[in-house]
Amino acid sequence: MTITSAMPKAKQRKKRTRTKRVSSLPAIKLSQLPPSHIDLRQPLKAVLVCEYCKTWCPITGMRDKVQKLVPHHRGKAGVADAIRCRGSNRRIEWDLTIPEWHQALTDAVKEASSRQATAVLPKAFSPQTDQALRARAARTPTRRMADWNAVLPHVADADKSRRTVPVGDVPAEGPAVPLTTLHPKRPER
Repeated sequence: MTITSAMPKAKQRKKRTRTKRVSSLPAIKLSQLPPSHIDLRQPLKAVLVCEYCKTWCPITGMRDKVQKLVPHHRGKAGVADAIRCRGSNRRIEWDLTIPEWHQALTDAVKEASSRQATAVLPKAFSPQTDQALRARAARTPTRRMADWNAVLPHVADADKSRRTVPVGDVPAEGPAVPLTTLHPKRPER
């Protein structure tokens, strides 16, 4: 198919969302946000976390007088009910320079890394546990058989005492113990 001058041509679209609308909410001050919620590494493509929907949103109008969050939805992509987030078109107040933000971010990273353990240290053994573990490691199969043979008479005595029937077959107090198994019958319907 050849292209002729009569063929429709696609209109050049704007690269970014540009609107004159501004949110009625107060401006976001960058100094009041945690430094980890701001990304100013590429100043012309700056992004920050929207405080309402907790998503990363670009800042539009970086070369204009008014910078604001781009309009965005708070729901998931592709959902039928796309609801505009309250933080859309909210103005940004630049009370923080890029070097100040970078310093605040490095300070926050240092503070967070100082709170985290760098190495997991094993719990120290008590002397009794250490002695038991060493004795278990030193046991051989022949030593285990010798230990078992030493315990067998005590086990036989315990079994013998369990098998003895106490004097008298009826408890001193209370009803007689039934000697036949009871099988309850269900009522007929």
